Amino acid sequence: MIVAGVMSGTSADGIDVALVEIRSGARGPRLKLLGYAGFPYPGPVRRAVLAAMNSQNARIAELARLNFVLGELYADAVRTTQKKLRYKADLVGCHGQTIYHQGTPAPFLGRKLAVTWQTGEASRIAARLGVPVVSDFRPADMAAGGTGAPLVPYLDYLIYRDRRVGRIALNIGGIANVAAIQANAFLDQVIAFDTGPGNMVMDALTEELFGRTYDRDGKIAAHGEVRDAVIENFLRRNFFKEKPPKTAGREEFGREFVREFRQVCRGRQPSKNANGGGRSMRKEDVIATATAFTARSITDALRRHVLPCGHFSEVIASGGGTRNPSLMAMLANEAGAIGLKLRTSDEFGIPSEAKEAVAFAVLAYETWHQRPSNVPSATGAKRAVVLGKVSYP
Repeated sequence: MIVAGVMSGTSADGIDVALVEIRSGARGPRLKLLGYAGFPYPGPVRRAVLAAMNSQNARIAELARLNFVLGELYADAVRTTQKKLRYKADLVGCHGQTIYHQGTPAPFLGRKLAVTWQTGEASRIAARLGVPVVSDFRPADMAAGGTGAPLVPYLDYLIYRDRRVGRIALNIGGIANVAAIQANAFLDQVIAFDTGPGNMVMDALTEELFGRTYDRDGKIAAHGEVRDAVIENFLRRNFFKEKPPKTAGREEFGREFVREFRQVCRGRQPSKNANGGGRSMRKEDVIATATAFTARSITDALRRHVLPCGHFSEVIASGGGTRNPSLMAMLANEAGAIGLKLRTSDEFGIPSEAKEAVAFAVLAYETWHQRPSNVPSATGAKRAVVLGKVSYP
């Protein structure tokens, strides 16, 4: 079966599509990546997506319209990818665009609930492409008591499990997450969780300070000075101390966090160690510090929550963050300091920017065959469940 995996990350930069040939095997699905393509959101669409993530100001009518617009864009992206690669999908797995994710229960109208919302109307995709679409993957895990994320560890286990080598899969999207797979581990032994910001804080600051959507090739960060005191200030936050399973999104590291980060960098936040000894920070210093904060928060999470649980020798990175040489150099240095070698998913046959799209192709395949594909040890769910909902053409 050929499955199209469609992914839009919390960076809200666009759509990734992967076409994957998948067959059932004795030890789980066997997959072959046929090809992939990326489609940046048009400017007005990206602005609408970011506005939708502002839960205080979002308008119901705009959310409804965005749901259908994204469905059209997802269908266009799959169709264009099919024409480019000369394959046709039998099934589509579409993650959708997350506009709100609250992984831990909170009181609302007399109930205590964990909630999530991925938008992008699957019925429109199915109607346009003429094939079934699996979407809305996270709620089933949350209904079983999980945080709904991360879900990619199912793929990580399939492709990285090794009889002799303990590996840590790292995805650096808007949010960074890890999946730790000990040598010869079983699926229910995988440790996975969100470590904190990936590209999200860096991108937002680059847009605010330089008018660019992201720091291309990490060039801005390369010309800045890292202020360690700022990083240490933020690493004291409760999120980084909490034990897994845990998940994060724009609710933790979005607009309000970015505003506070800038204030601390300017020395306007009442913190003893706020701005690295009171020296003013250039704009380049802010981006360099935000980049180092992502690298440090990832390795700090590994040191706190992963390395005490077993022997691991490799970190295998994927996601948009791997295209930032400054971030990768910082990460390689930080990982080396705790005894880990940094690699990328490209070395394992899956280009780093395509991996999440591949993951949702695999999850859709499992859903279509009515097989569970969450990882309860990663999400905290009480049991393994079949993920997603199916829309028919």
